[in-house]
Amino acid sequence: MRAHLGDRLVIESPATGAGRRDGEIVGLHHADGTPPYDVRWSDTDEVTLVFPGPDAHIHHLEHGRPATSPGPTPRAGAAGARPAAAPAAGTTGPGDVGRRVGVARRRQGLSREETARRARMSPDYLAYLEERPADPTLATLVRLADALGTTVTALRGSGVDLPPGQGQALLHPRLEDLSPQECRTLLSTHGVGRIAVSASDGRPAVVPVNYEIVDDAIVFRTSPDSVAAAAAETEVAFEVDHVDDALSRGWSVLAVGRASVVTNPDAVRRLVQHVHTMPWAGGERDMWVSIRPTSLTGRRITPVDQ
Repeated sequence: MRAHLGDRLVIESPATGAGRRDGEIVGLHHADGTPPYDVRWSDTDEVTLVFPGPDAHIHHLEHGRPATSPGPTPRAGAAGARPAAAPAAGTTGPGDVGRRVGVARRRQGLSREETARRARMSPDYLAYLEERPADPTLATLVRLADALGTTVTALRGSGVDLPPGQGQALLHPRLEDLSPQECRTLLSTHGVGRIAVSASDGRPAVVPVNYEIVDDAIVFRTSPDSVAAAAAETEVAFEVDHVDDALSRGWSVLAVGRASVVTNPDAVRRLVQHVHTMPWAGGERDMWVSIRPTSLTGRRITPVDQ
């Protein structure tokens, strides 16, 4: 007997062949799909570990009939997955939750093994969730959110269209200044920041850009006719921040310096070859702008008892 996640385990009466109980297989303990299985029973919605007997058979998810050949199987995992289905309008798509889990895990600096231990699940299932389309149960999301210091809402992306900072303020917050080295660390690698410029019509503007740090300079790509291009050859302010709504804390870093267009062909070629960041806005954006900060300041909000 071999199964896939999402198949149904049916237990029938040996005398009549009538189904006595059935449930969805939500966890595999062996990569080849052999028993035992974690089964969510349709009559109780409870998940139990099952070693199927001779009165049990598998209804394959794709065929709706008993499976007769093993076929490929997903990674082994623990209880908590439902078969991926086409999302309704305005809901999270298959795999979106896993991507958010992976981002939250890396942001916390946690390995899959440590995250799985904290969430009381198999590391193989966590790998399956991050790498393959899956629809974890609410109980699984609650454990993951607790392990990652975030919320179920954040993992589901329900507030993706809302500005950050919707959580409640800390009862006793502490606002601390960050050292230049701490600011450099928070700025490091790449991400999304905001650049403050004077637009071509003379009005102030703040626009988000995908940036990266190269040789202590902030670099980003834009198009010559964009608002961000107005930064060239002027002194600008560049800001990055992170808000943790679940814990009501966060930080911000402000870099001030002169922006210049990178025109040296060798320097442009090096940026094209080695920079990871691609502008999310798409389109032709082959103008490289570099900001060398002359001032780095930042602040962090934390609970007063930390």
